[in-house]
Amino acid sequence: MTGKVLILGGTGEARRLAEALVAEDVEVLSTLAGRIADPVLPPGEVRVGGFGGAAGLAAWLGATPVAAAVDATHPFAATMTASAAAAAEHTGTPLLRLQRPGWAPGPGDDWRWVDSLAGAADAVAGFGSVFLTTGRQGLAAFAGLTARCLVRSVDPPAPPLPGRTTVVLARGPFTVEEELAVMRQHGVEVLVTKDSGGAMTAAKLTAARELGLPVVLVRRPPLPAGLAVVGTVDEALAWVRAQPG
Repeated sequence: MTGKVLILGGTGEARRLAEALVAEDVEVLSTLAGRIADPVLPPGEVRVGGFGGAAGLAAWLGATPVAAAVDATHPFAATMTASAAAAAEHTGTPLLRLQRPGWAPGPGDDWRWVDSLAGAADAVAGFGSVFLTTGRQGLAAFAGLTARCLVRSVDPPAPPLPGRTTVVLARGPFTVEEELAVMRQHGVEVLVTKDSGGAMTAAKLTAARELGLPVVLVRRPPLPAGLAVVGTVDEALAWVRAQPG
């Protein structure tokens, strides 16, 4: 690979892919959405900010040709993934989706699957203390809850929030012991999270299992039809190496 590789990033996998490609002297441009005030930057060139949807990304690709693109955004960044697929098809840019596998329940887990944040809010309506770890985007779906709600995010969340909300500003990863401590401190009765997958944020699931707490998980959005998908950085690296650019 001698041409530039575009990595739509913001995840640990995106950073690790950028590190591996830069180590091979491949020119890399990573993009971040800009939703976190102080993000951990990958090596190589970095662009912060959106493109303006599929049309904007297609125009950008037309003006800034790249040999290949890897969409390594969060599993729930459905709008960006759809835009990337449409723009890549329009411009003829080779595109790969790098998406880590989702979580699977184990013995002792009490997992309750829902299709949306609104569904998650309905699922926890009868609990007295809810731990919301879905990120600060989309918390409006829980604004009607009357329970005590613990919200953890890197940056302060914007209203509307549930009326009885405690906000903890922290950046993970967290250990199982840290998750156990926060759940016990706040008397958590149920955990709400998205099926993000990966080991970086799985400690809360282990802590919930040890405490016998139910977990409400939001299913991932579907991927665009025909999109090539791999689950590991090594697979993505091999795909990039195989591109003719």
